[in-house]
Parts: sequence; structure tokens; C-alpha cells
Amino acid sequence: MSTLDIAIAGEINLDLILYGLPEQMATERELLASGFTITLGSSSAILAHNLAALGSRVGFVTKVGGDSFGTLAMERLRERGVDLAGVARGAKSGVTLILPHGPQRHILTYPGTISELRFEDLDLDYLASARHFHMSSLFLQRELLPHVPELFRRMKSAGLTTSLDTNDDPDDRWDSVLGEILPHVDILLPNEREAMKMSGADDVETALSRLAQKVGTVVVKMGASGAVAIRDGHRFSAPAVPVTVIDPIGAGDSFDAGFLHQFLRGADLATCLAYGNLCGAFSTTGCGGTEAFRDAARMQEFFRRHHAGNQAG
Repeated sequence: MSTLDIAIAGEINLDLILYGLPEQMATERELLASGFTITLGSSSAILAHNLAALGSRVGFVTKVGGDSFGTLAMERLRERGVDLAGVARGAKSGVTLILPHGPQRHILTYPGTISELRFEDLDLDYLASARHFHMSSLFLQRELLPHVPELFRRMKSAGLTTSLDTNDDPDDRWDSVLGEILPHVDILLPNEREAMKMSGADDVETALSRLAQKVGTVVVKMGASGAVAIRDGHRFSAPAVPVTVIDPIGAGDSFDAGFLHQFLRGADLATCLAYGNLCGAFSTTGCGGTEAFRDAARMQEFFRRHHAGNQAG
């Protein structure tokens, strides 16, 4: 019997978020923010944290710096019960500075250990001890990227189901080894822009159709428009959960957490989509991608109030 429901390989860092800054930021001026939060960041770590908060047994393999930023990030994951036995150590943690301006935002990242995870750092037996394997932020894994096709092949050979959320490509090229990876991916979880970029399509429906020829289940996150998916030629959709948004950072990663949590419980695709939307919406009620999920009582109340078909846990 697997000791982990899901093993995640990816990046970890803190997000430093300054709210209320002007969109046009003049140089040589002291610009004052109206609010500030320091929270667990990075798509992979947000996913690991929120999956564990929902009740999944999560193992997370990453590389973290031996500094105060790395220590705090690891503490946040331990609080939620994420297994960190496979974590490698690096020199200096990455950090992301986020400057929201309404629906838009500046995102400034110092990579540090974010891009330093190597294939040699991975305990493949540990990863294969899970029932499911996931990667996020594919294009940030600069050292690992050439070996990702082999990693997915090995996980599939070990009998795991797999999923991938590429997130953005900072170089905006959308090629690299992606074509070699997708044949070994069971669930692909892009947002609208990412789906169109990786498929070369000009609209979501064409992107869905093209990607469904390569991956068994394609799920496209569309924010306030909900989510759509294709599996075995059948199209599914689920509306967004209406909510007063405080911060959209990490909503897509939180959707992934809800979707995969239900997938790992054997739920049908419609339930996975609805639960993903629920978790994505809940994430936006707090600052950053994980703060809402740190309050278990508020999470359960939110899910109850919005009539979730399956309670977390």
C-alpha cells in the first residue's frame, strides 16, 4: 500500500506581496504600499500545502536554501503535515516580490534554489512510493528540465498516475522538452493563456482539442469563467464559485489542489472540476496562495456554505 497519495517535485520560495502601489512606479521615488504580506509562495509548494490541508497524504521533493527564508517556507509545509523527507539543501533560497495592481500584477523573482533542483537530487524510490506524481512550474526547473521526460517515464513505469501544470514559460518559447513529456502525462492543468501558448491555438476550444490528442485528461482553468475539461472525447465544464476576491495569487494552484484531491479519492471528472473551482475561490479570500487554507475551521465553513459535494478530509 502506498504511504503517500501524491508526490510533488518542484520549487519552493516565499512570496513578499506589497498591496496598494501605483501601477506606474516612478524611479528615485519612495512609493508607499498600503499593505504587506510574507507568505509561502511557488506553485509547487502552494499545491503541496493546500493538498495536505484538504487531507491528502503529500510528499514534497524540492531544494531549499539554508537561510531564514528557506526555514520559514519549510515550517509552513510542516505545519500542514507535508512529508519533507526527500528535500535537498542548496545555498540561497529564491524569493518572489509581487506587486498587485487590481487584476494585474508585477511579479519579480530571484530564482536561487528554485531553478537548482537536479535529477540527482531526486529520490526516485521515494517519489514512486506515492500513488500519483505531479510537477508544477516546468519551465522554472532549469537544471531538472532536460531530465523531466525520463522522470515522468519512470513514474509511469512504476505504476503511478501523473499530472503537470506547466505554469508560465518566462522565455515565452513553449517548446523545450514539452513534447517529450506530454505522452507520459495523464492530467494536464493549464490556464487559458498557457493552453493556447503550448498548443499554438488562438482560442480555448481549439487548444482543448489539440491538447486532448496528446493527453488523456486536459483541464483548462478560466478564473471567473470556471473550468472546462476533455476526457476521452467528452467535454465537461463547471462554473466558478462567486466570491469577494481579496487576492487571486495562487488560485490556479489551489484549483489544482482541489481537483487532484478529489481525483485521488476516485471522484468523477465533474466533481473534480467543481471542487477545484471551490478551492480556487476559497484561496482568493485570503492573502497569497496558502493563508486561507491555514484556517481549517474557516475552510470547512466556506465549503459547507457553498454546498460542496464532498467535504475536505
